[in-house]
Amino acid sequence: MSGIDVVEIARGSFRAQFLTLGATLHRLDVPDRHGQPDNVVLGYADLEDYRRQPPRYYGAVAGRYANRIAGGRFVLDGETFQLTTNEGGNSLHSGPDGFDQQRWTVEARSAHAVIFRLDTPHGWNGFPGDLTARVEYALEDDGLAVRFTATADRATIVNMTQHAYFNLAGEASGATILDHVLQIPASAITPVDDALIPTGELAPVDTTPFDFRTPKPIGRDIDAKDAQLALGQGYDHNFVLDGPSGFERRIATLFDPGSGRVLDVHSTEPGVQVYSGNYLADGAPGTGGGVYPRRGGLCLEPQKFPDSPNQPGFPSARLEAGETYRHSMAFRFRTAADSGEAFG
Repeated sequence: MSGIDVVEIARGSFRAQFLTLGATLHRLDVPDRHGQPDNVVLGYADLEDYRRQPPRYYGAVAGRYANRIAGGRFVLDGETFQLTTNEGGNSLHSGPDGFDQQRWTVEARSAHAVIFRLDTPHGWNGFPGDLTARVEYALEDDGLAVRFTATADRATIVNMTQHAYFNLAGEASGATILDHVLQIPASAITPVDDALIPTGELAPVDTTPFDFRTPKPIGRDIDAKDAQLALGQGYDHNFVLDGPSGFERRIATLFDPGSGRVLDVHSTEPGVQVYSGNYLADGAPGTGGGVYPRRGGLCLEPQKFPDSPNQPGFPSARLEAGETYRHSMAFRFRTAADSGEAFG
C-alpha cells in the first residue's frame, strides 16, 4: 500500500482508525441509541484510492490553508506569494499535494491517542516559511478531540481543519444526509461569487435557506431557488458563528432520527464550512464496499474564513515567526430519542 500506514485507537465504545497519508480519519465507530456501534465517517475501501482518485479530502487534515484563496495569491508584509492552484485558477485546500496528500509521521501514540507531525519547507506550494504542523487525536469519554498546532520560522498564514464527511446513519447505510437535522448558531454567511470565492460581505441568514439557527432537516431547503445554493449545487458555504471565538464552544449539532446519534461539533474558530456532499456520487467504493450517493455525507469544517488573507475585514490567518498556531476542536457524541431531546 505504498507506505500508507493505519493507526488504530480505542476507548470504551469508540474506535478510530487513522492513515499516515494526510493524518486522515479513516474510520470512527460510534454507538447508536441501542448501543450498536457503526462507522459514521466516509472513506475509501482501497487505501490507494486516497491518492489516485480525484480529491475529495475524506477525513484528511486540510492545510496549510484550508478552503479557498482567490487566484492562489496573497500579499504578506508587502511581498506577493503565488501558490500552486488546483481549482479554476484558485487554491483549494492549499493546491495539489496539500496536507491531505503528505505522509505524516507518528510522533507519539497510546491506546487512545495519537500525534501526527508534518514538516514543510519555505516555498512549499508557494507558502512562506518552514512550518512544523501537528495534529493530536484523542478519544475521550464522549468522542474524538482534535488539536492542531503549528510553528514557523517567519510570518506566514495557517488555517487547518478536519475534513471528515459524516453520515450518522452509518457509512454503509446507503442513505443521504438530507433527513439529518442540523443546527448552527450563525446569523450570517460569507456569500461567494461564481468561483466560490467570498465577496467580502457578511450576508444575514434570516429568511434564507441558510438559516439553521433553529434546527431543521438539511434537505428542507437545499434545493430551494436561491442564487447561493445554485453556485454550490447545495450547501458549500462558510457560516459566520455568533459570539466570540478563541475558546472551544459548540458550533454545530447534527442529529440522525433513525439511529438516534447526535454529533456536537466544538471549535475555537470563528467560522464553519458546511458542505453537503453535492459531488459525492459515482466515486470509488467506500469503506463499507458501497458507492456513496450524492449528498451521502456532510462536512462541518471549523476554520478561519475562506480567502481571509485577501479580505482585510475577515479574521486574520497570520502566524508570526516563533508564535504557535492553535485550533482545538472536537466531535462529541450522544444519543437522543427525538429532535426535542437532541436539541433541548
